[in-house]
Amino acid sequence: QVQLVESGGGLVQPGGSLRLSCAASGFTFDFYVIGWFRQAPGKKREGVSCIDRSDSITHFADSGKDRFTISRDNAKNTVYLQMNNLKPEDTAVYYCAAQGRDRFCGPMREFDYWGQGTQVTVSS
Repeated sequence: QVQLVESGGGLVQPGGSLRLSCAASGFTFDFYVIGWFRQAPGKKREGVSCIDRSDSITHFADSGKDRFTISRDNAKNTVYLQMNNLKPEDTAVYYCAAQGRDRFCGPMREFDYWGQGTQVTVSS
């Protein structure tokens, strides 16, 4: 059974940092592309960042490009999203997702498996 479990969200002040984790099980982790997505209240879900099977990284949006870092630890079946200098507009539910149909990062519709999400709130 495929499972993706996010953790590490919470309340942080503007300018603060969080590290999100996505623990995966039930599939051959090394062969999957893993992405982070987010959905703010009243807005569509959007891509944040993605890491493929060769550890190549794609940033889906410019807003987090210089502040967010995605990484993966295949030995732990875990992907991380380090978020620095957080802004109120980063407030959202953050989801990780996995796809095994393509070796490279692609659009959101290609991701088959999703976690339940973790809330990130940036507020003073």
